[in-house]
Amino acid sequence: MGTAEILKGAIDIHIHIGPDPNRPRRVTAFEAAIQAKEAGMRGIVLKSHDYITTPVTYIIQQQVPGIELYGGLSLDFEVGGLNPSAVEMAGKIHTKMVWMPTFSSKSDHQKKKIEGKEITVLDQNGKILPVVTEILELIKKYDMTLATGHISTEEIFALLDGVRRVGVERTIITHPMSLSFGSRAPVEEQKKMIREGVFIEHCFIATMPTSDRIDPQRIADAMRAVGPEHCIMSTDFGQIFNPPPVEGMRMYIETMGRCGIKEEEIIAMVRKNPARALGLPVK
Repeated sequence: MGTAEILKGAIDIHIHIGPDPNRPRRVTAFEAAIQAKEAGMRGIVLKSHDYITTPVTYIIQQQVPGIELYGGLSLDFEVGGLNPSAVEMAGKIHTKMVWMPTFSSKSDHQKKKIEGKEITVLDQNGKILPVVTEILELIKKYDMTLATGHISTEEIFALLDGVRRVGVERTIITHPMSLSFGSRAPVEEQKKMIREGVFIEHCFIATMPTSDRIDPQRIADAMRAVGPEHCIMSTDFGQIFNPPPVEGMRMYIETMGRCGIKEEEIIAMVRKNPARALGLPVK
């Protein structure tokens, strides 16, 4: 089976779109939807660090049938940070994903040496804040998928304890191998994160020249170590200096094949596992 055939039925759970208040983007929601549909993909999840994307997907879905479009909410300062009211609103309009803080996270601010207000999900004793438990309860109530965003490894483990207590069914560990943002979790830590309903998301952007320049073989090795049945391949594309997201997914599939990942494993990571992580039927 060739790359184009593997791409058919794929779901990219991590695409950035314009407009964006802080940076230019490669595609609008409409362009992303059209391109994914033309490639035969099953669906895409649209992400913004600054606003909920569900209303965008609602409108574009009516203009571009034949592709599944899903929205999400990042709990950054622009939506009030750890804001249960925003999460409940998201649930009521059938939002699929809720990311913990990304660019507003304490972890990102430390890595980028940014001073000023920042968001952590932990109290002074390393326990998740009561407001985070409230958010997890809302995620469970509205059957949404939790994603860890850019929080630290320590925060992820504490959050996973909260997930277990509350009973959130689906959690995505967002790009744990990125160097410039997020958790930067070693493979042994990634293994410890795995439990029922938890997936490790590996984003192709981490290999790009304008990003972390991670050797793709390192990602392939991590997939093998953790188990492809627990992993998701996404692009995190949409930057003006990277290829369009669909082309990024084509490149990713081809690259992982050259790194020794088997065809059936790639199919699991681009089709089956994203569907499971979003609570969708597996096709």
